[in-house]
Amino acid sequence: MNTRAVARVHLLLSVELTLAGGVLAALCGLSLSGPVVAAVAGAVTAAGVLAGSVVIRRRVFAGVARAARDAHDQGYAEGLAQAVLLGVAAYEAAVFPLTGGGVSAGERVARRTLAYRIAADEGLPHGVRTAAAVALEAIDDGGDAGAARRAMSELNQRVFALRA
Repeated sequence: MNTRAVARVHLLLSVELTLAGGVLAALCGLSLSGPVVAAVAGAVTAAGVLAGSVVIRRRVFAGVARAARDAHDQGYAEGLAQAVLLGVAAYEAAVFPLTGGGVSAGERVARRTLAYRIAADEGLPHGVRTAAAVALEAIDDGGDAGAARRAMSELNQRVFALRA
């Protein structure tokens, strides 16, 4: 979220409201009592509107900062969950190749290491981390491709549920 643009808009609205309130109070004071009352009424009203704008500004930007932080955290978790899904899928493809030769032993170890490192990240939601652990365990067993695919399906569902 672009908080600078929000701050600029809030500043412009505050200035406009302050001017409008001051001018309106000055016109009312001028029509009721004269120029001295108009000047005092305009100045007091403008000061009050400006003070109110400053108080409201603090509340607005506290909420904006909190919303931006929450959106960042949610986006980070979604991206990390997607990376886990891709990493575990790459490791599964190395262990259970769909075509002839597959990959070398070094490539398989590299994909396994990467999948485990991503799955161990602290920012990953618990449900996705658990499903990734089950999928990695099923792939590490290496005997049953069906069990690995079912575990990958569960991981895929957890990642998609995180988006919703």
